[in-house]
Amino acid sequence: MRKCWKLLALMLLVLTAAGCKPVSDAGIKQPEILEIKEYQGEKLSSINDFRENSIRGPQKVDIAAYRLIISGLVENRTSYNYEEVLKGFRTYQKLITLHCVEGWSVKILWDGVLVKDLLNNASIKQEANTVILHAVDGYTTSMPLQYLADNNIMLAYKMNGVTIPPERGFPFMLVAQDKWGYKWIKWVNEIELSADANYRGFWEQEGYSNEGSLDKPFFER
Repeated sequence: MRKCWKLLALMLLVLTAAGCKPVSDAGIKQPEILEIKEYQGEKLSSINDFRENSIRGPQKVDIAAYRLIISGLVENRTSYNYEEVLKGFRTYQKLITLHCVEGWSVKILWDGVLVKDLLNNASIKQEANTVILHAVDGYTTSMPLQYLADNNIMLAYKMNGVTIPPERGFPFMLVAQDKWGYKWIKWVNEIELSADANYRGFWEQEGYSNEGSLDKPFFER
């Protein structure tokens, strides 16, 4: 028995000397997110340059149960899972800067699908003039249907070449170009067609501009 213990101790000594020692999970280095740093000669902001200002904190969406619903004034109420959106529609890429009313901004390369393509499949009713966007956390905002169509507004699923992280809006974030940041709704799970041009979302009910255009004041009262 004493010889067995000596043999075991000798084996452990050899393994340690060779660098074979236990490694805890905490010591394992996690892979870094390889986001694009430049695009067409322009330096991009980082995903980490955003500031957390959502109404209920970052949302973790169960992608297996997730559905993007097209509702309201449409002939065909439609529901898509995540893969159906990514594989069923043409994707686009845009370099657009988000400007927050808090005073910070980020220049990001976005990949996404056009909102108007999603809506066309649902057959919009003639009386619809407004799109109300809903998020997983209960946040809402709205904008004219014509604005979304004329400006090819995207529902983004990537930023700087990587899938949008949960804290930034996974699975989808609206890229509301030329609008203040509170119009860039995250964690979008429903797009509702409406005839209520005066609908006011979460921050708009608190006095923020319903139009939300960058060339105009963002607070109305």
